[in-house]
Order: sequence, then C-alpha cells, then structure tokens
Amino acid sequence: MNPTKKIPDCPVEMTLQLIGDKWKVLIIRDLMTGTKRFNELMRSVTGITQKVLTSHLRSMEASGLLTRKVYPEVPPKVEYTLTKTGYSLKPILDSMVAWGTNYKNSLE
Repeated sequence: MNPTKKIPDCPVEMTLQLIGDKWKVLIIRDLMTGTKRFNELMRSVTGITQKVLTSHLRSMEASGLLTRKVYPEVPPKVEYTLTKTGYSLKPILDSMVAWGTNYKNSLE
C-alpha cells in the first residue's frame, strides 16, 4: 500500500479502499482459481478496457493483493497471482456470492 496515503480508522473503509471498485472484485474473483495472464483477465472481466485493467492491476500490486511476474521473452509474457493477502479476501467474495444468489432467487 502507498505509505503516503493515510490508512482509514474504519476497517470497512480500509476494505473498500482496497477492493471497492467493481473491476477489482472481478479481477480477484478470476485470480482465486489461480495465476492468469493479462489477456486471460481481459477476456474474463467482460467490459473492462485495457487501460483500466492495467491501472487496477498496478494498484492491486502496490497494495500487496497480487504479484506480477514478467518473463524475459518476446512477446512479453506477464502473469498475475494473488498473494496470501489477496487470497484472504476469499471469505468476503464467498459471502458476496451467497448474498447475490439469495437476492437473485428472491426476485424470481
């Protein structure tokens, strides 16, 4: 995380600061199943632009949620993997799945 940025007192605000964007949650969702390359993420996170994906991946790397591994080949091969901190968000995503499923079922 950026050391110059103030850490909020509220834990909910801290969590939202890290994953409060819809794209970040979807990136984390896709990385929960394992390491992915940039184009795999572009295809699976429907509607995201290359610029926004790049920006979010950099931000999440700086926050310690994922790691980026660059292979020295042409064309460049880059892989993204959740860190232990990133994987610790699994219960939050599981809760979101359960809530979303219940809500969706209540509308039917």
